[in-house]
Amino acid sequence: MAQVNGETETTETVVRRLRDGMAGGVLSFPLTSFHDDGSLDPDGFRTHVAARIATAPGAVFPACGTGEFFSLDEDEYRTVVTIAVEEAAGRVPVVAGVGYGWAQAARFARIAEEAGADALLVLPHYLVAAPQDGLVAQLEQLAARTRLPLIAYQRGQVAFTASSLKRIAAIPGVIGLKDGHSDLDRLQRLTLAAPEGFLFFNGASTAEIQARAYATVGVPAYSSAVHAFAPEIANAFFTALTDGDDKTVERLLRDFYVPFVELRDRVPGYAVSLVKAAARLRGQPVGPVRAPLTDPSAADLAELTTLLATGLDLVGAAL
Repeated sequence: MAQVNGETETTETVVRRLRDGMAGGVLSFPLTSFHDDGSLDPDGFRTHVAARIATAPGAVFPACGTGEFFSLDEDEYRTVVTIAVEEAAGRVPVVAGVGYGWAQAARFARIAEEAGADALLVLPHYLVAAPQDGLVAQLEQLAARTRLPLIAYQRGQVAFTASSLKRIAAIPGVIGLKDGHSDLDRLQRLTLAAPEGFLFFNGASTAEIQARAYATVGVPAYSSAVHAFAPEIANAFFTALTDGDDKTVERLLRDFYVPFVELRDRVPGYAVSLVKAAARLRGQPVGPVRAPLTDPSAADLAELTTLLATGLDLVGAAL
């Protein structure tokens, strides 16, 4: 487990730091930088993640979905997590993604632990649907093989019932849940079933769209893909939401976030590749996406450029 101020963190310390971070800023999911030939670009990633951390997110989540975890080999993963930990330098928690089956997830967990990560985000398992007992067992197996706290991620084929939520919350080291289903009825049942102190956050693809709705069921914290390319917009939205400035929230939703989501939804994989294209437009050295993702078309890139300029103008920033 990572060290903060020279002392090894406890699970309780990680939970406290994450809770404080979630209350004070968006959760940042940096992009993984690649060269044009598809090879990892460590220097580019260091520049990118340092710039994200400099804008005071609540926590940083390297090598997760937006960071193309699925395309990284173990050596690349080690490099990415190590750089994120070095750049964070204890200022914000670092939560690394792990995934596939529990055996492979445990291999990545060992690497993240050695690299100094604070916790792990357990991405949905690969391919197959599974019953509730299996979803619980997946976390039990992984928790038994790492000292790092775990945050479960329900999305796609992973969706916990309230009774299963109680079971995973009882697993030593499981500290929270990221929700990507946006089923508020189910999510309310989960929050009511959870023990006191269990962490929840909104992990929808563009979470700002549903941030107010999530807050009504007790989940105000959220991840922000927009923070990967326009922290000025992401932070302005967070501030307006926190301050109850509905006029600014609605202006940003209407003129930036909703059109961005509509563009994102045109092509499978744009939830990552459109974000990466926007970061390149801002001069961030993130490079292209790796297959099976594809970069945006010329027409969609032109529309993205106009939309990004509009969003930045709304918060007094420039492209």
